[in-house]
Amino acid sequence: MSAPILSIIVLAVMFLLATVLPINMGALAFVGAFLLGAVFLGMDTSDILAEFPGGLFLTLVGVTYLFAIAQNNGTIDLLIRRAVRLVDNRIALVPWVMFVITAAITAVGALGPAAVAIMAPIGLGFAAKYKINPLMMGMLIVHGAQAGGFSPIAVYGVIVNSLIADTGFAFSPMALFLSSLLFNFAIAIVLFFVLGGRKLSGTRVGHFVESVAEARMNVSVGAKASDVDFKGSGSGTYGPRDPAGDGATATKTRQQVFPQVMTVLGLIVLAVVALGFKVDVGFVAITIAVVLALISPEAQKGAVNKISWSTVLLICGMLTFVGVLEAAGTIEYVSDAVATMGMPLLAALMICYIGAVVSAFASSTAILAALIPLAIPFLDSGAVSAIGVVCALAIASTVVDVSPFSTNGALVLANAPEGTDKERFYRQILGYGGIVVVAGPLLAWLILVLPGWL
Repeated sequence: MSAPILSIIVLAVMFLLATVLPINMGALAFVGAFLLGAVFLGMDTSDILAEFPGGLFLTLVGVTYLFAIAQNNGTIDLLIRRAVRLVDNRIALVPWVMFVITAAITAVGALGPAAVAIMAPIGLGFAAKYKINPLMMGMLIVHGAQAGGFSPIAVYGVIVNSLIADTGFAFSPMALFLSSLLFNFAIAIVLFFVLGGRKLSGTRVGHFVESVAEARMNVSVGAKASDVDFKGSGSGTYGPRDPAGDGATATKTRQQVFPQVMTVLGLIVLAVVALGFKVDVGFVAITIAVVLALISPEAQKGAVNKISWSTVLLICGMLTFVGVLEAAGTIEYVSDAVATMGMPLLAALMICYIGAVVSAFASSTAILAALIPLAIPFLDSGAVSAIGVVCALAIASTVVDVSPFSTNGALVLANAPEGTDKERFYRQILGYGGIVVVAGPLLAWLILVLPGWL
């Protein structure tokens, strides 16, 4: 049996075991990588370990550690209140603020994971506080990152445009950017309404706070309304009064201000250094986290425990296994089989599906660089629109980054707010990711390739 066929069987068995048994798929993936690589392919264990995604590991750990500290010292709540005021306390508009900001960050040149790493903790913190569906909030952030990801100066856009420029095909960078932007925006609209966005319409933070206060007083025995001060209808700021009148509450508040100011400055530094100077976001995040821990040791208590270690195991195990798949020639084997089909339209669809399935587990950047050259033979025939195929392939290979096995989806999962059932949240993201993997390439093909209008 050939190595590619064997590796596909091992992958199928892993999915089956993880579905029917409560075993972390990342642990299964490490075992699969070892058995496939060392036993069947004759790889050294050092070669297998070389496939371990050290950069992603550091990003997941560094970012979740940083935002755990930010949550402990109250900075996340502070940012949530500012976001509420930005949209005049309209809860329904906040997910769209997150979508637009994330799209803008990637459109000006940031990598999608870096943008999601910054926005996901803030957006999901807001979702937890105001009872917004966390799946909707997280996925709108990821789709925002993909919406701006193919601008002419964005990383994905530069990669695709340079690859196509080398082939000599007539191509429109703006068509690539707009097709991705509109495709992801359309998905975001559907998600917003399907996952409860309509119920949020007309609701303001002040109304939400008042309803929560009323519910709490109804279930609290002997609760005094004077113990809680709700400041204004829609200010979104509320908290305990200072019943003793001795200024103790005000003093405590002042003691919290400095760590919060430093945390906000740290987040700005994270954005400037990681996005502007292209420094690894994981290293920057964990450096800022350690500095904040030194400034306020109390705020970092328990922060390490809030790192989503099960998610780290899941993602790093799967990506290590995917690296072994590439070493086994599995991806090249499948791609070559599709590229030689001799039916350009069907081959274009299959290439889109290959890009989607592989990218759901691996680097979208690497997949784009690998598959676009594979599409050249049937683009040369003129039987299909070169622009349409490239745009469809670009969308299919990146829209699936909502998968929990992809960096963006993993960041959303890792930043699930405290109190969230992470196993349920993981299955929700996995289910949505599966829908996107199945429907995304087909829709992109139907819209951009089959009509031949590009």
